[in-house]
Amino acid sequence: MQFDLNCDLGEDEPLARTRLLMAHVTSANIACGGHAGDVASMRRCVRLAKTYRTLVGAHPGLCDRDNFGRSDTRIDANELELLLLQQVGTLDRIATEEHVKLHHIKLHGALYHATERDANLARAYLSIVRHWWPKVIVYAFAGGTLARYARRVGVEVWQEAFLDRNYRDDGSLGPRSEPDALLTDLGEIRKRLDLLSTKRRIITHSEASLPIRAQTLCVHSDTPGVSRIVRMLRRLRPEFSKIGRK
Repeated sequence: MQFDLNCDLGEDEPLARTRLLMAHVTSANIACGGHAGDVASMRRCVRLAKTYRTLVGAHPGLCDRDNFGRSDTRIDANELELLLLQQVGTLDRIATEEHVKLHHIKLHGALYHATERDANLARAYLSIVRHWWPKVIVYAFAGGTLARYARRVGVEVWQEAFLDRNYRDDGSLGPRSEPDALLTDLGEIRKRLDLLSTKRRIITHSEASLPIRAQTLCVHSDTPGVSRIVRMLRRLRPEFSKIGRK
């Protein structure tokens, strides 16, 4: 089974790491100036994506740099639309100037999880995307609320599983506040990839087995050892989808 391999980046990581990640993943979720990033970093990332023929995606987050956009904050539909117009709109404009197509949108941190918990916010988000960026794909948590609604309203969605995060038995991600939230052992990540590829399942932190259907797999630029992780992934799976790299 082929997967897209995506990475959240442009989040103030060293440029050498950004370049390495961009060369190894197939789609990039570029921070748009909310939780991280600025106009200069967005342009650098878009240019690197163009160089490596990596799909360009917007990664908008709450304007909360102190907490990296990961602290829960209530946001309504009007506020979400303004945030997306500012952040996704900026990246889209930069991409257009660089003759690159905006491929997808993936929400960051607390926003990502808010649209899973709040059905009304999920519907509003999809309505905004459909209105302003009708040809863009939404990356959404595999099996979650947003993915289900997207299919119902005709927004193309790629369901996402995480290679570097531990899952709980209910199918949610372990909170980052917990010491075992991250999966960094290369052997364990390899096992997860193999199981997703062959059985479409993941093993939770407590060894439960859960079904999961995903088209795109995520690693994070701030995960310890991420450079080693993506090198291993590309070595193991050179057939990772090359959509957009022709």
